Amino acid sequence: VQLVESGGGSVQAGGSLRLSCSVAGYTTSSGWCMAVFRQALGQEREGVAAAYTGGANTYYTDSVKGRFTISRDDDTTVHLQMNSLRPEDTAMYYCAAVRISWCYLRDERDFDVWGQGTQVTVS
Repeated sequence: VQLVESGGGSVQAGGSLRLSCSVAGYTTSSGWCMAVFRQALGQEREGVAAAYTGGANTYYTDSVKGRFTISRDDDTTVHLQMNSLRPEDTAMYYCAAVRISWCYLRDERDFDVWGQGTQVTVS
């Protein structure tokens, strides 16, 4: 099982970026709890947003509420739309997934599949 990330990049403050995460290599109709974490240089990794691919609920850390939106395409894919980006959003962003329906912005230790990470830079 792999978690494939795409998106990210560099943008000026106030701009937008989109991050996509897809689970590959797993043949099941069960949903995934998928989340996006970020880690800025010299800081601990923090959870940003989470969603269950089999439902509609979404979860956000306070600092991104109203600016970021996580959405699902199907049972294996979510997107994180990041609007009104700020310099403090600069970090390496990681997708994470676990096959569990009780989904919220869980501790990173609960997730057992991770993406390779993608850099988001806001200047």
